[in-house]
Amino acid sequence: MASNSGNNKDNSYFSNVLLNATSSGFVKLGLSALFLAVIGLISYSLTDASAGGMFIIAAAMIGGYMALNIGANDVANNVGPAVGSKVLTMAGALIIAAVFEAAGALIAGGEVVNTISKGIIDPTAIPSVEQFIYVMMAALLAAGLWINAATWFGAPVSTTHSIVGGVLGSGIAAAGVATVNWPTMGAISASWVISPLMGGVIAALFLWFIKGAILYRVDRVSAAKTWLPVLLGVMGAAFAGYLSVKGLQRIWQPGIGMVAIISVLALALVYLATKPMIARASRKIENTKKDVNKLFAIPLIFAAALLSFAHGANDVANAVGPLAAIVSAVSGDAVSAKVTLPLWVMAIGAVGLSVGLLLYGPKLIKTVGHEITRLNPSRAFCVALAAAITVIAASWMGLPVSSTHTAVGGVFGVGFLREYFANRRMHMIGPLFIWAETQADPRGKKIRKKRAAKGKRKLVRRGYLMTIVTAWVVTVPVSAFVSAMIYLILLNLV
Repeated sequence: MASNSGNNKDNSYFSNVLLNATSSGFVKLGLSALFLAVIGLISYSLTDASAGGMFIIAAAMIGGYMALNIGANDVANNVGPAVGSKVLTMAGALIIAAVFEAAGALIAGGEVVNTISKGIIDPTAIPSVEQFIYVMMAALLAAGLWINAATWFGAPVSTTHSIVGGVLGSGIAAAGVATVNWPTMGAISASWVISPLMGGVIAALFLWFIKGAILYRVDRVSAAKTWLPVLLGVMGAAFAGYLSVKGLQRIWQPGIGMVAIISVLALALVYLATKPMIARASRKIENTKKDVNKLFAIPLIFAAALLSFAHGANDVANAVGPLAAIVSAVSGDAVSAKVTLPLWVMAIGAVGLSVGLLLYGPKLIKTVGHEITRLNPSRAFCVALAAAITVIAASWMGLPVSSTHTAVGGVFGVGFLREYFANRRMHMIGPLFIWAETQADPRGKKIRKKRAAKGKRKLVRRGYLMTIVTAWVVTVPVSAFVSAMIYLILLNLV
């Protein structure tokens, strides 16, 4: 016991040191400025002092700023549920996410990126190389500014939609509306609705199953021994497919058949590996919801790490894709939709994601994990599982989805399902107590109606729902408008 107490004190001390070191606004601002200054010096050492070199230096610093903001905002979706369910401390979540985000970006970020973000504009329609550079710089800066503002307001937004809006706005300003691929933009707009709905419904369905098959059973421990290995096998299959489709897509692109085979093998292996482990762990717990929920803790940590790896691999391009396009345009005096990604450019994105997360990530992690609805390990497990399954299903259907919208939609889904169950119990049991309490009062009928109306519980904070949905809806238009303004300023001043 003394040893465990000492370890807990050490962990608490380490957590406090990490969080206190990044709690001061001035310290965070200073460290951010230092990071951008280092980027400027590195890019200066790799380029000459010509006008083109100065473009690269400026773009590198803007790309670093964008990476900081992606880390501050977007990564919260991967680890927020684990923190909210108290499976991970804030410090532990920051460390896991920072390591796996950077690893995903560097290992699986890919050597070639699509710089025009989902092909929404035709790069050859931009009149000149110089204007193309302005388009990319404006898009990066506008997206970074919008994500920064959203983080300040506490709204998790899609960084992909932010950069799409940036490219759209500056692209239209440079070459007109004819350059836009409107069917692609329509599909992206549809994902505003598709992503959160799919994530919410899938997360709610898994939670409904877990409640019915495990948590509401008389013998919860036996039910967990039977069904939890199956759920972990599904999680293994989902994440194997998720990494194949999303996380590793820039270095390996398997067909649907191969992804299916990988997922089935993962399901079988995880099921066989975890069944004896769950049986051993079940012998050490009581037959309570709280103890059974503990069995979801370690799988949830793995889920947070895998989501962070896949996010780093996929979304790092939102920070460094336009930067790579500028480097290519300056170096080769040509415009291309796909360019080679230099290692130093990828490093800016990878390190920037982690630095932004460590400095500014806790605010959005608290929003996703604590402030929308109350999470425990089984609910958080459902959110992580829904995020992976939604991305795979949408990819197979050819639908562009946002990982941010999907994860946050999952949090709302489990919250509204909790609310439904709580109010259903209140509807069945509550009126009996209200009736008994008010029988002796001549105004009993009025009191009963009033109390019955007040008895409806709201376990999802509506204020956050409206803030987040509003931020999602305006992301592309706001990023586009700001980007167009920045482009026009650059065109007339530079």
